[in-house]
Order: sequence, then C-alpha cells, then structure tokens
Amino acid sequence: MGNALHLNLDNAWPAEALPFQTRDATAWGPKLRFSAPAKLIEEFCRETGGELPPFLLYGSGDFHHLTALWIRSLTEPFVLVSFDNHPDWDIRPPRWGCGGWVNRALELPAVKKISVWGCGNFECWWPRQLFGNRRAEREGRLEVHPWADNRPISDQARRGAILRANWREHFSRFAAALAGSNVYVTIDLDCLRREEAVTNWESGRFDLDDLTWALTELRAANAHIVSGDICGAFSPPVYARRKQRFAAEMDHPKLPAPDLAAAARINLHAFKTLWPLLAG
Repeated sequence: MGNALHLNLDNAWPAEALPFQTRDATAWGPKLRFSAPAKLIEEFCRETGGELPPFLLYGSGDFHHLTALWIRSLTEPFVLVSFDNHPDWDIRPPRWGCGGWVNRALELPAVKKISVWGCGNFECWWPRQLFGNRRAEREGRLEVHPWADNRPISDQARRGAILRANWREHFSRFAAALAGSNVYVTIDLDCLRREEAVTNWESGRFDLDDLTWALTELRAANAHIVSGDICGAFSPPVYARRKQRFAAEMDHPKLPAPDLAAAARINLHAFKTLWPLLAG
C-alpha cells in the first residue's frame, strides 16, 4: 500500500490518473456524506480506520469530518493545520458532520492545537460566529484565520484575521513556532479560487502558489508532517437518508452543476501540484 491511498467514497477522483492504490468505499459514500450518526461513523472506522496509510486522498469536502477519524491513529502529540474555506467549528448538531468535525478532533488527547487558514465565508463573523467553538478559540486550542479583506476595520482586528497583504508574514511566524513538532495537514480544495479547484462549496481565496508556498514553509521550518489528507473535489451528491439530504441541501450553496470532465482536469492539476509537497 505504501504511504498513500485513495479512498474512493464518491468517484470524485479518477482512480486511473492517480499514482497510488485506490480502495473502493463507494458503498459507504451515501451513508457518510455531509453527516452521519455516530454509530455509523464507528462502524465505518472499525472497517477501515485501522488499515490506512498516513496520507489519504478522498472525496468531496462533504466528507471532511472523516479527517477526525484519520487522526485517531496518531498517538504522539501533534498540531493539526487545516487549509479550508470554512472553519468547520460549528457546535450544533449533528455531532458528526462536515461543518463541525474540528470539535471531534479537539476531543482527541494527541491534538495539541488546530489552526485553520483561509476561511472566506461568513461563519467567522457576527452573528454566525456564535455557533462556532469560541471557547476553544479563547483557550488557544483552536485558531481560525479568516480573510478580512473588504471587511470593516473593526473586523480586521479580529483575533486571527488575515489579509492578502500580510497572511504570509503571519503564516511564517506560525510555521517557525512549529519547528520540531509533529504536524497533520488537511487540505480542502474549497480553500482555492474557483479557477483552480471545482468543489461542492463556495470557493476560497488561496491560489496554488499560496498553498505550495505554505507547505514549503512548514517543511523549511522543520515541522514534521507525519500525516495528511486532501479532500474537496466535486462529486454529484448522493445521500442515504432523507433528513441527511434535506439538511445538506439547505446548507450547501446553490451552485451551477459543473462540467465533470473539466472539473476532473482542474482538480487533478491541483492534486499533482500539492501532493508531492504534502506527502513528500
């Protein structure tokens, strides 16, 4: 199996174009997409979680909550670095959902801190930030770094806020402080501009040069990227339960359906650019 695996939940990635093995998990995809009962999550974990390599490529960002499963195998203390257009810090039900998985990760004893970079949507700002895990943020266990360009000056003073003009300076200091630390890196492609990634969610403001620079900066600072994952490629949504479908359709932005062949080409380019820097 090596150190990498494509876990195919939803055919978001063309297996024949990938340089490592694919494992078919498409039977699980509709059950786990967007949200899932805890019992089902644990059943999936028992079936797959103990046999996974350190670096994973998997489906749409609708499955990002599974990152909180991938990191269970890490026993040494580590910092989780997330590049995501969403903070995924929502404290409301469901317990297992792509919008609140950061809270499941914070429950694990090996997680020293989580730092989320590139949030571009409204969840980090009043009033929606009321639904986020502000307690973990105040305690320093969780950092969120939302884009504050085009926000009022008062918002630009928000804890963790970044601007296009200064985010690299902030990230360089962050990376330097990780020297010698174990790091898990998760990348949701929706953190990228729409020209560079096609996803099921709103597009972010990073470009590929930004992420390649950030990954290089982590390695140059002697942070040990021990594991990581990439998700966020577009796939047509399929759900197993009516309530799951209803909640997902209410939460997702109303985006036009993309050309699937073009989406695959764009996302593969992003993968080929980022994966060597992530997995080494």
